[in-house]
Amino acid sequence: MESFAIGRPLPSSFSAASLIRHLPVSSLPQPSAAPISLRRRPLFPLTSPLRPVPLPLPLTRRQKPSLSSVCVASSPEKTPTPTSSPPPAPSQGAKLVPLAISVAIGLVVRFLVPRPVEVTPQAWQLLAIFLSTIAGLVLSPLPVGAWAFLGLTASVVTKTLSFSAAFRAFTNEVIWLIVISFFFARGFVKTGLGDRIATYFVKWLGRSTLGLSYGLTISEAFIAPAMPSTTARAGGVFLPIIKSLSLSAGSRPGDSSSKKLGSYLVMSQFQSACNSSALFLTAAAQNLLCLKLAEELGVWLASPWVSWFKAASLPAIVSLLATPYILYKIFAPQVKDTPDAPALATKKLEQMGPVTRNEWVMVGTMVLAVSLWVFGEALGIASVAAAMLSLSILLLLGVLDWDDCLSEKSAWDTLAWFAVLVGMAGQLTNLGIVTWMSSCVAKFLQAFSLSWPAAFCVLQASYFLIHYLFASQTGHVGALYSAFLAMHLAAGVPGVLAALALAYNTNLFGSLTHYSSGQAAVYYGAGYVELPDVFRLGIVIAMINALIWGAVGTFWWKFLGLY
Repeated sequence: MESFAIGRPLPSSFSAASLIRHLPVSSLPQPSAAPISLRRRPLFPLTSPLRPVPLPLPLTRRQKPSLSSVCVASSPEKTPTPTSSPPPAPSQGAKLVPLAISVAIGLVVRFLVPRPVEVTPQAWQLLAIFLSTIAGLVLSPLPVGAWAFLGLTASVVTKTLSFSAAFRAFTNEVIWLIVISFFFARGFVKTGLGDRIATYFVKWLGRSTLGLSYGLTISEAFIAPAMPSTTARAGGVFLPIIKSLSLSAGSRPGDSSSKKLGSYLVMSQFQSACNSSALFLTAAAQNLLCLKLAEELGVWLASPWVSWFKAASLPAIVSLLATPYILYKIFAPQVKDTPDAPALATKKLEQMGPVTRNEWVMVGTMVLAVSLWVFGEALGIASVAAAMLSLSILLLLGVLDWDDCLSEKSAWDTLAWFAVLVGMAGQLTNLGIVTWMSSCVAKFLQAFSLSWPAAFCVLQASYFLIHYLFASQTGHVGALYSAFLAMHLAAGVPGVLAALALAYNTNLFGSLTHYSSGQAAVYYGAGYVELPDVFRLGIVIAMINALIWGAVGTFWWKFLGLY
């Protein structure tokens, strides 16, 4: 995945030294002028304990460093001229072993595994292609977008899906909200607003990486009830802050330096976000959909907002507090202690000077976007329409230009692979694969005559794990929530308990994979975490969440009288 770097990427051999050697003599600073450092010093010196380092002189608005200057400053010193770029490495094509394994999985399901009589040949063939696509995303025989396109091509060439059906998800509103959120993130970086906000976080909580993580996690929990879009929170608010913090520490996406700070902060925020969404009824769109479907089955909540929060509060807060610390131990950042960072951040804020015009425009635009996300339903304005309006303002006022959008490769790559997965998952539902899976679970429960607590655990686990086949939380709810709630009720599970537990589960599986939710695509697209780590830590944190919600929730929900 590409980073959010401003402008075109520089050759790996380009450096500040080579730039100086080729500048006209008249353009170099004269001895009487105050020297201006071409290097942007990291906010965190990467030693422990930190030692004070000289900071650059205050910069004018024209000289304000951008993300490009960070890239220049970190380049090697021995370089050719800036105009000469090394020839690109020849493409090696697909990796043969991952390619063979990924294709073999689909072929085995299609031709060797007996097709159930309830499933049509078309549905079974699409399931084989989908499983092969998922295997390739894990094993990476090709980049994610390229492999997803191959899966899409296979579904069209084999006539499993028509062209229009295969590309239907490319008009999905949630996917375009994700794409636009990448542009918002670029605006935060380009204007320097993300850097300014990140510096304040460093000033307040920057003595340790763990403190930074807790500050970001708690901040999302506070704004979640007023911002009912996990995708918008991820792409429009927290990812830009995390990127600025990481780049200041010399942690860049796509290389080994990502492990210094960025990988941990991205993973911690990603895994914590699901608990923030589960804590409040208005923190995610799928929450309201769950309660609407529950009402259709005769399960009603008195004072829904209060009832939801009371039931979720204790297990969600425990999980929120536990997740950053657990990841700090099992996915530890290389930079852990930054004792002098608050003082350095204070000096940096002084040198940054007052907020610029473009920063104020960015602030006002994001306030408008958030307000429309909160009150848009009452005004008849969809979330994606609010995002489009906000992006249009940024383009009209020159905060972003169209080249910024075109060069945001992560956004377009995410559009490609995420739309493919959403489209395939939706067609699996339409063709009856998901219904067949639900019926298999129901028959299993009937055969074993399970008590309602045992049936509750089995059904909740099944509902959670089936999300590996979904690339949308709302799609999962629409396809399975009513069926699973009906199975809970048939097994004797108390209605309110079943409805709320399934709804909370809907939020918790949003961090299971890199395609399991909108915010998953945003965080993975930043380029700081590798795909195997996403899957590995996704299931590990899922098991920890299940333990916390199961243990704490059992006693808490009994105390509240839910069963």
